[in-house]
Amino acid sequence: MLRIVNRVLLGVVGLLLLGLGAVVLAGWPPFDGRGDVLLSRADRMRWRDAGWWWPGVIAALGLVVLLAVWWALAQLRRGRLAEVLVETGDGEGALLRGHALEAALTAEAESLGGVEQAHVRLRGRRTAPEAQVGLVLEARAEPVRTLEGLRAEALEHARGSAGLERLPAEVRLRTERHRAERAR
Repeated sequence: MLRIVNRVLLGVVGLLLLGLGAVVLAGWPPFDGRGDVLLSRADRMRWRDAGWWWPGVIAALGLVVLLAVWWALAQLRRGRLAEVLVETGDGEGALLRGHALEAALTAEAESLGGVEQAHVRLRGRRTAPEAQVGLVLEARAEPVRTLEGLRAEALEHARGSAGLERLPAEVRLRTERHRAERAR
């Protein structure tokens, strides 16, 4: 979702800047002379009697700044879980690299019958991870049986080995693209 918002936002900003640049370069009004400014003194004084104008402008600009800060912070947020906290029983705990758990889950998911390829990504907090699993199924695979195997084997093994109470997962299935078989 964030990737789509980024592309749309960058596209809109790019088009606006391109249009503004074209207007300035073409010399169209209000930029038709060398000494012209964006807001002249008369333009700034025109709305002085309307008590709502300048607070409205300031509120709109403040909203734009808040949205820009929110967008920048969303870019800095990590998409993957770097580590998972494993309870060792002695009150300390150990850290398991998220990539290692992802690799183990991927390998076990790919070993299931009917799975051509698997991709696992961990998200959430290090004390409560969540798995996003993408499975590419073979042409004649049974999705229900594959999901049951994933839940009972791969996810249960990962949950037990990491000492987690629960490991929720979102699974997306798609089938392998293949050519039609030809009769001879």
